[in-house]
Formats: sequence, structure tokens, C-alpha cells
Amino acid sequence: MAILITAIVIIAVVAVIGFILVGMYNGLVQGRLRVREAWSGIDVQLKRRASLIPNLVETVKGYAAHEREVLENVTRARAMLQQAGTPAQAAEANNMLTQTLRSLFAVAENYPNLKANENFLRLQEELADTEDKIAYARQFYNTNVLSYNTKTQTFPSVIFANMFGFKPEEFFEAEAEAREDVHVSFATTAPAASPAPPTNPPATPPGTSA
Repeated sequence: MAILITAIVIIAVVAVIGFILVGMYNGLVQGRLRVREAWSGIDVQLKRRASLIPNLVETVKGYAAHEREVLENVTRARAMLQQAGTPAQAAEANNMLTQTLRSLFAVAENYPNLKANENFLRLQEELADTEDKIAYARQFYNTNVLSYNTKTQTFPSVIFANMFGFKPEEFFEAEAEAREDVHVSFATTAPAASPAPPTNPPATPPGTSA
């Protein structure tokens, strides 16, 4: 009887350990799948953003063709974004694209007809909307990466991670200056009035008291 009880206890302990190990493995698999699903959300928005660039460049060319360096920088950043192979590379390229777009929109301030162009305004709004969606998708993705990476680096799940090749995933980071939305105000503001020159008090004639 004692032997039977011992055997039952051993089987129960082994079963519990087995369930725990299976749970850890499944948790790693699910975490990796969530990361990949979250990345697909960023990838969709990055492709949408890149698809808007050629039309934007052509629109600006119609009014400011001589701004060649700015236009080339935007086109180059778009190509880097399309060629990015990892989240870190995509983040770097996307940040660079954001900076070049800021330069382009700043140049557009010098061309009133361009600022009033309906196609340009529509593209600006779509790019800003896409950047908002990228920011949301980035937050969702990075949250899932943090959860998954924690499992791959903490005990005891790190043992399974090393055994079955679960590698930490890369975060999709935004540079500090690139975290602001690409919103450019085209409202015309009146220049601030120059301060009036100080009025000098009349000189006191010599020999008189003040």
C-alpha cells in the first residue's frame, strides 16, 4: 500500500512538473507569435507611409524643383525604409524619414502656392495620420517585445528559451526628436511688432538743477 501511495505521489509530481514545463514552452511560443503579429501592424503603416512619398515629392517638385537636395534626402530615406530588414533598421530609417519630411515641410513654408495646394495638404494630413498610427503600433509592439524578452531572460523559462532557440526580439525605438508628430502649421501669423526705441530724456541745460 505504501508503495502504491509513493508511486501515485511521484506520478502526480511528475505530472505537475510536466504541466509547468509545457506551460512555459507554450508561453514562449505565444509571446513570440504576439510579437510577430504586433510587428505586422507597424509594417503595414510603414509601407503606407512609404507609398505616400513619391506623390509628395512630385507635388513639391511642381513648385520647388530647385530644392533638389531636400527632395533627394526624402527619396533616399524612403529607400532605406523599404530596404530595412530588422525592426532596428526600420526604426532608424523611419526616424530619418521623419527628419527629412520636417525639412521638406519647412521648405514648403517659402512657397505659398504649394502650401495652398489641395494635394499637398491632403498628403500632409495622411502622413500625419500614418505617423500617429505608427506611434500606437510601436507602443503595442514594444509592450509585447518586453513581455516576451522577459520570459527569454528570466528563470526558469530562460532554460527553455536557450534549449529551443527562442531569441530576444528587437524593440522599435523612436529618437527623441522624432517622437513628435509630423504636424506643420501653415497658418500665417503676423510678424511681431518691433519694440519702440527707448525715449531719451531731454538733456538738462548746464548750470540748472534737475
